[in-house]
Amino acid sequence: MKRALCTALVPVLACLLLVSCSEKQDFGQYDDLAVIPTVEASLLYIEAPERIINQVSGLNFVQQTFNFDAFAEAFVSERLVDGSVRYRVENTTSKPLELTVEFLDEAGNTLDAETFTIGPAPTAVLVREIAYGPGGRSIDIIRNTSSIRVSAENLGDNSSVSTLPNPMITLQSSAQFRIRLK
Repeated sequence: MKRALCTALVPVLACLLLVSCSEKQDFGQYDDLAVIPTVEASLLYIEAPERIINQVSGLNFVQQTFNFDAFAEAFVSERLVDGSVRYRVENTTSKPLELTVEFLDEAGNTLDAETFTIGPAPTAVLVREIAYGPGGRSIDIIRNTSSIRVSAENLGDNSSVSTLPNPMITLQSSAQFRIRLK
């Protein structure tokens, strides 16, 4: 009796399992998928000790151009969604200073510039974040940047010396960008 009941119930249960656990597959979900990772990287790190600033005659003690081909590939450039560049400037020298960071295109034309004027020590660390893309500056600035030029100007004298240990000007920058992969 038990065997007849089991024999009759097994096919019924098997049919119920097949019907209840199956669902029509939706392979169109891939079309709705968006893959947009955030990529973060360091851009610049520059420091100039006060003794070097004092040795340079004239006002500009730094003028350096750096190659920047991060978005030279069309695959990456076309998929760039938005991003931001974060600057951190610290001055422990006895001089008021002005730093300028310029984004340049392949022809050397300035696409965007950021200027930092900072007084002599003791001063607070200056932090600034610039957004590119929707709600910020044009994302085309970043897409078309081929190099970055940094210049620093001494707005003070060439003889004063800070009483702080190891006085210098430090510029650090990092960037975060979102890139649409799919």
